[in-house]
Order: sequence, then C-alpha cells, then structure tokens
Amino acid sequence: MLSPVAVDQPALPPQSVNANLNALNAELDWLGHVIDCVIRQYLRHEGHATHWIELTPPAHDPGSSVYGELVRDWSLTVFERLALALALAPHLRPQVLDIFFGVNQLHNRSFTEFGGMTDKAFSGFLPTAQTLAFLIAANDPEWHAQVMDILAPANRLMAEQVLSLDRQDPSLPAISAQLCMAERWLQYLLTGEQVQPEFSASFPATSITTPLEWTDLVLDDIVMQQVQEIRTWLQYGHTLMDEWQLARKIKPGYRALFFGPPGTGKTLTATLLAKTSGREIYRVDLSMVVSKYIGETEKNLARVFDAASYKEWILFFDEADALFGKRTTATTSNDRHANQLTGYLLQRIEDFPGVVILASNLRANMDEAFTRRFQSMIHFNVPSADERVQLWRNAFNGTCKLAADIDLDGLAQQYELTGGSIINVLRYCAMSAIARGESIASADDVLNGIRRELRKENKTVSLVK
Repeated sequence: MLSPVAVDQPALPPQSVNANLNALNAELDWLGHVIDCVIRQYLRHEGHATHWIELTPPAHDPGSSVYGELVRDWSLTVFERLALALALAPHLRPQVLDIFFGVNQLHNRSFTEFGGMTDKAFSGFLPTAQTLAFLIAANDPEWHAQVMDILAPANRLMAEQVLSLDRQDPSLPAISAQLCMAERWLQYLLTGEQVQPEFSASFPATSITTPLEWTDLVLDDIVMQQVQEIRTWLQYGHTLMDEWQLARKIKPGYRALFFGPPGTGKTLTATLLAKTSGREIYRVDLSMVVSKYIGETEKNLARVFDAASYKEWILFFDEADALFGKRTTATTSNDRHANQLTGYLLQRIEDFPGVVILASNLRANMDEAFTRRFQSMIHFNVPSADERVQLWRNAFNGTCKLAADIDLDGLAQQYELTGGSIINVLRYCAMSAIARGESIASADDVLNGIRRELRKENKTVSLVK
C-alpha cells in the first residue's frame, strides 16, 4: 500500500541502511541514559545529581544519515528528539523501555506516572503521551508546556504524521494515548526510501499527478491569462509577501475557484500548476469527506492543512459545491454540522499560507459570501472548435493515430466535446484498433467513440462520416 514517490523530504545522497541504523541506535543509546537519569532523579537515588538535559544527544555528521539530516533540516529541539526516540524504541530496541515495568513498592503496583501500555501480541512496553510527559516534566513541572507543544497538531512531527497518538478509548484521558511512529517514516529513516502519506480516514487527501506538460494544456486566451496569474503567484509569492512586504496588507496564500462542466481541464490545470512549480498537489474530495467522516472531519482535515503548510503543497478541493454550496436554514443536526464544518474550512482556507484551488461544475451552486473570499474565479468553458481541433491532435499524437480520411476540422465543428470526452474517444479507438492488430483508428472507431460519449449526456445526434 506504500509506494515510493518524490515527496518533500530532505534531499540526501544515498546512505547505507547500516549508517542509518547506527544513527538511530545512537539516539536510542541516548534515550536509555535519559530514562535512567530521569528515574534516578525522580526517585531521589542517593548521590545522583545529574539532570537529563545535561546528557547531550548524539551529533550526526552532515549527509551521514537520513535521521541526522532530518534533525538538522527541521531544527528539532532536544525535547522533540526525545519524543522521536521514545516512539522509535518499540520498533528497534524495546528492551530500553523495560525499566518502566518497575513496581512501586509503596502500592505494590506499576508506577502510574510512567504511563505506557502492553498488548497481547507484543510483550514489550508501549509508550504513551504520559510516558513522554514523565521523561520531560516529572522533575521539571514547568516543562509540561514542551510536552503540549510536541503533541499539538500543528507541531511538524504530528502534522507530517511522523508521530501520532492512538487513543483507543475516547473515555480515557487523552494523555493515555499510545505514542506511535508511522511505519512509512520508520522505513524512510532506515532506508531513505521516500513514501507519500497514505489516504485514510485520518488523512483524507491523496496526491495527484499527470504525465502531461504545460504545452499539452488547451485553454482559451482569457482563461489562460487567469491561470498564468496563479503561476506568477507560485513563482513570486514569497518575494511579494516578504521582500515587497505585502504581508502587512494582504492575507497569506492564494485562493482560486475553477468552475465549469466536467472534462474541461480543471483538474489537469491544477495538477500542471503544481508540476511546473515543483510542488505536490493533494486532492480532497469533499463529497466523500462529508458523508464518511462526520464528527471527525475537522480534526482529519486539520492534519492535511498542517502538513501542507510545512511542505508548500497545493490543496485541491474537488466537487466543492458539496460543502460550499448555498446554505439553507439549519433545521437538523446534520445541517448544523455541515454549516459548522463549512465555517471551519473557510477559516482554514483563509489562513492557509499556500495555494488552495476549489473545483465546481456550476458557479451558481456556490454561496456568494464564500466566493468573495477568492482572488480568482476561472470559468472553464466547453472548448471552441479551434481548441477542439488541437485537443484531437494532442490526443492522437502517439502510437494510436487517426486514419488519413478523418477530417479533424469537421469533427471539431460538428461535435462539442470536452477534452475529457476526447480522451475517452481515444481510449475506445485504441482498444478497437489493437483488437484488430492495428495501430490506426478508423473513421468508424472515432464515430462510435463519439456516439458513446454523446449517450452519456443523453444526446441523440446524427453521426455523419
């Protein structure tokens, strides 16, 4: 389920698994000393005066390990490194946590303040948020703020899902949640193999890509000019906000609404904006989010926004009118929840420092109070005849070619197809041709493919060769 992709992690020269493992083991050696030091000081062992903060964490030479680069590039604090090492221990050296199984002789039971849990499938100690709080703040109560900072959703370790809290029973105190390290991040720290966040209920977004290039995009001049404005912001946004000091006068980020019929290039344009600017784009299908994750939606979407703010992703909300459509009076709990969720998303979108693109089939479906918050609203209309000719040429510019007797100008004039529909015709023609053992699409192939597309729209048009 985890597939290697080029994501925004530190750019590293290849390191051996052994070098990466050595770096992690050095961190676990340090964790073991910290645990011993904290417990000795907490239990007031005689002659023990060293404070754990005096135990310097390992130094990592530049380029020597994935972990070392992460520590440096993310400017991790000693408290954040301690949290990472604690979550890492059950995976690589569970015995370093065995000391937490000690018994409180006063009550003849385990130490409540150590936190932790066990599992029937794992005999070792599984750290919880309480365990981290004990290590950091048991002897320094004022450092509880450091614990809260690490466990906050906006902290980079949590936002990028390096760490997470698994709270199995909502009725239990939040601090009892297990402190976990994501398997994909463990794989990255060991091998340097970069993997993308996996789409799930807790991360309702997925990366989208395209093999096409900017030159493949066919839009009318007015639409292209508006799209170019977004490209300009992607290229010069930081300069405008920082060096030109526009941050004093305007909100951060850029918000755009793409609207128009299906197949007119909304998703392709958004994906190419990301590709040409060297960014990733993540798509959130709001219709799916609303139907499946009521009650957890705000928290789950917050993870997407927090991760995107660190990585400069473009966020693409498909079928936006599912949530941002014209609102009616809230008469049911579902209506009230939808309005609450809309308000939450509007606030997060307005505060997001990057680029947000929403897509809708009809502008009329969108609430005017909402659309006023956007810098640009771009109408992707059905392509003109000249644009359709170019779309036909682009589509069949490859192994599957059109028969010489096919009049592209005539096809473009007669049939108002979108770019998405023309691609569907290409797919039908390619399958028909290869089934015959050929690579040339005949006129019959093309006309039958067009007929199939028109039927989808309940159009009965006479097809003339």
